[in-house]
Amino acid sequence: MKKIYQFTAILFAALVLVIMAQLLSSCNATGTGQANSQDSLATHADTLVTVDTSKMPKGKYGAAVKYGRDLMLHTAYYIGPDGVNGHYTGNKMNCTNCHRDAGTRPFAFNLVRSFRDYPQYRAREGRILSLAERINNCVMRPNLGRPLPLDGKEMISIMAYLKFLSDSSHTDSHTKGLKNMTVELPDIAASSDRGEKLYALHCQRCHAQNGEGKMLASNVSYEYPPVWGMLAYRPGSSMHRVVKMAQWLKGNMPYDKTTPGKAFLTDVEALDIAAFINDDTKHKRPAPKTTKEVDYPFYEEKAIDYDKGPFKDPFTETQHKYGPYKPIIDYWEGKGITPAI
Repeated sequence: MKKIYQFTAILFAALVLVIMAQLLSSCNATGTGQANSQDSLATHADTLVTVDTSKMPKGKYGAAVKYGRDLMLHTAYYIGPDGVNGHYTGNKMNCTNCHRDAGTRPFAFNLVRSFRDYPQYRAREGRILSLAERINNCVMRPNLGRPLPLDGKEMISIMAYLKFLSDSSHTDSHTKGLKNMTVELPDIAASSDRGEKLYALHCQRCHAQNGEGKMLASNVSYEYPPVWGMLAYRPGSSMHRVVKMAQWLKGNMPYDKTTPGKAFLTDVEALDIAAFINDDTKHKRPAPKTTKEVDYPFYEEKAIDYDKGPFKDPFTETQHKYGPYKPIIDYWEGKGITPAI
């Protein structure tokens, strides 16, 4: 009988140990699962938009994709004033000056989703634009050019490249870098005078004292593009808006002091530099080639930093250009309208 009791006790103890081991294993597995899940979410949330441009398609379509990328990188060489394949742009800037790394760099007017996002309603034009029309907007406004033929090799190649970017990327609501960095708008106006000092400190070494940039030795294009002057982008370009430019500056400049998603300039500094660069009382810019061009035909849709009236609010052109912007935002939100920034 005593041996039976001993055997039962040993069996019971072994059973308890097995159950405890299972419970501990379950707890550890659950904890690990939660940790892995959280790590996955954190990693996913921090994912920057990327494209492997080394994996170009082959054949004739691949040739078009490659030429489209080359056009983005070397616009002036191919279709600039002295272009080897046509004379379409009026200055020697390249698309990649704004759409950095041929449109693939995060927070730099990224183009990865452009093929998917167009056709799209554009408030500046007051109508729905096709992707080809949007491409020609860039050719005509910042590049001071004439439209590319819609069925021409250059337009088709650029669109093929943008399709390749779209097909080769995996983006969702967590993907960062598809838009420029956000800028917290201060309670004060952006200052051209403060921006002038900041420009001398951070920008002048590349873009020159008079904003003319630095030309390559070949004289085909720029190493550093002009930021004002008669060969820079004109009014009506996205970069001519103070907030829009500040968002881009924050994520990209100075080029050797920023990395994707990590700014060097403060929000106020970026706004001040943008205010100085876009101060048309200090700097000359080329005018639109036609007086028929009307931006934001529906006044209530105007971006808050667009500085040409008439407006459907009580604020001046100066405040629209330089701020402070919060009163403008509050005014439109009070009417149930979310203003464009």
